[in-house]
Amino acid sequence: MQGNMTQDQLDNLPIDIHYNKLLDWLINRRHCSQTWQATVLTIREKINNAIQDMPEVEEITKMLSGTYINYFHCIRIVELLRETEKASKNIFGGYSSKRMKDWLEILKLYETENVGLAEAAQLLTRNVNYEVPALKRQITKCKQGQTECTRKQGEYTSTAAEMREKFQTDCKQMGIEGKKIKHELVALVQDLPIVFEEIARSGQDLDPSVKFYSDFVQFTISKEQSESVTPVTKFIMTKGNATTYEWRTGKTPKSIIQPHIDFNLEEEEEPVNEEIDWGTIGTEDTPATIDFGEGAIDFGDTDEAEIDWGAGDIEIEVASDGHGDLSIETPEGDTEGVAKGMDALTVFENTTTRNMFIDELLELEAFLTMRLCEMRSEADVLSSSQFQSAPQSLQVDVTEVENMLGSVCGILGRLTTHRIEQLYLIKSSPRYVDRLTETLKKTLGQADKMVALQRLMISKREELIEEQATTEPKLDLIISKTKQLKKQIEGDVSKKYKNRPVNLMGEINTI
Repeated sequence: MQGNMTQDQLDNLPIDIHYNKLLDWLINRRHCSQTWQATVLTIREKINNAIQDMPEVEEITKMLSGTYINYFHCIRIVELLRETEKASKNIFGGYSSKRMKDWLEILKLYETENVGLAEAAQLLTRNVNYEVPALKRQITKCKQGQTECTRKQGEYTSTAAEMREKFQTDCKQMGIEGKKIKHELVALVQDLPIVFEEIARSGQDLDPSVKFYSDFVQFTISKEQSESVTPVTKFIMTKGNATTYEWRTGKTPKSIIQPHIDFNLEEEEEPVNEEIDWGTIGTEDTPATIDFGEGAIDFGDTDEAEIDWGAGDIEIEVASDGHGDLSIETPEGDTEGVAKGMDALTVFENTTTRNMFIDELLELEAFLTMRLCEMRSEADVLSSSQFQSAPQSLQVDVTEVENMLGSVCGILGRLTTHRIEQLYLIKSSPRYVDRLTETLKKTLGQADKMVALQRLMISKREELIEEQATTEPKLDLIISKTKQLKKQIEGDVSKKYKNRPVNLMGEINTI
């Protein structure tokens, strides 16, 4: 088919060159020398010196800024200097201007063995293979970073709100505001005497249960044994929540010297209730997935917080970490009738007597439960040969026993609630108060940390937005310059082949 083509058609056949092979193509066809780079080093040095002295021409200034000066730039610079330096022509038509002479020399070196074309080919390849992809990756990274910052900001904001809500919930459960945590916790024990008095008054409801239990022991075992059952319960029913001294001696104390616990309530700063800056969450609906552990506050081992009153009457010691100092002053002279130390505490405040009372309630509960079970399993309670001769007080029906059991369980439940146990610990252990305070402050601290991280994400996203805004014009500029350089190279190569069309192929056409 080629034989049928005219010479004009042959002369107009396009020359297709892959941009990556352009430099090798020029060298193989001897348009450029393999040693062209050595000449370029000399040219670059001369260009660096020449650009120090340039006329104030807008196009030249724009040409010299933000780009790598190549052979085609030098051609245009010389064209512009022919206008600005035409006054410097001598009588022989040459230029006396050093500025013009410098750029003409540079242009001549570029044109020797097509060094300028070889350099332009290398620059074109570098732009397409490295510079443009690098800027595109940088922009993509900025966009991905913004998305990630928006996602994390949403997580941190959500988590900060959850932690602050948890703090408020925990404070509400303990009955404090959460402003001065330690002060408020210590103030809670003021409610304890009121609760104890209410429970002590309810102790009268235990009279039927205690009498039923005592009569049962007397009937089944002995009278002596029946008199020794539930001693603390009987004391509370008679005296109420009296002092341990009165329980121990049977006498009302003349005076009471209360032990003092030092909770070290130094000047306590209020927690910073920092408002959450919700920022811009964006369009992503990403739930927070941060695991902050179990939500419940660990109130610690209650056993280690109990008071160890020691063996003496004078000094009282608290099992704590040294934050508190529990001690009393020893009265001078006669101490007869003075309740101090352990004796100064009420039977409910004293761990030993309180536990004895709880044990007695559990004993009553077990007895009544068992009796109720036996009575329900018998066809006729009075038909039992053992209880036919029992006293009238033991011949009760199921309903009465159920009422007794209800009274026992009610008081036992009120005395062993989580809040009462917590108040015991607060009253008796500065170490527990410190630990509880620290736990609450830690929760609030986590919320503040999340707010700080959320603000950091906002700041980081703004930095990435700014970086993207700076990089995108650079990318547009280098793409524009690369496309222009492609046309200039195609035109220059075309001149060497009688203006045949030249097409640079490959990725250069998709940048």
